[in-house]
Amino acid sequence: MRLFIAFAVLAACLFGADITGTWNADVKTDAGSGNPTFVLKQSGDEVTGHYSGALGEAEVKGTVKGDKVELRFKASAGGDDVEVVYSGTLEADKRMKGSVQLGSLASGTFTAERK
Repeated sequence: MRLFIAFAVLAACLFGADITGTWNADVKTDAGSGNPTFVLKQSGDEVTGHYSGALGEAEVKGTVKGDKVELRFKASAGGDDVEVVYSGTLEADKRMKGSVQLGSLASGTFTAERK
């Protein structure tokens, strides 16, 4: 059984995971917190999708390389246009966590669960 689990983890790292689906996030930054939703579609290493949350609605682009995920979108925060970057690690098929940067306005952390 341990060998099977080790092989499954190794295979996920070598071949990457597919993050296609709806993800509910919990975000905490020094400017506040929120619970956005991401609807993502992955093709190879490329990710496209949609963000819906406290920063409004935005089209998302990103990448998945092994267990590393990066999602980017542009938003208006406090009257300023900012690039929002989520950089995280897949912990399992249905969970990821990492950091979030809202331009120069705020930074923090996030966790996300696939619906």
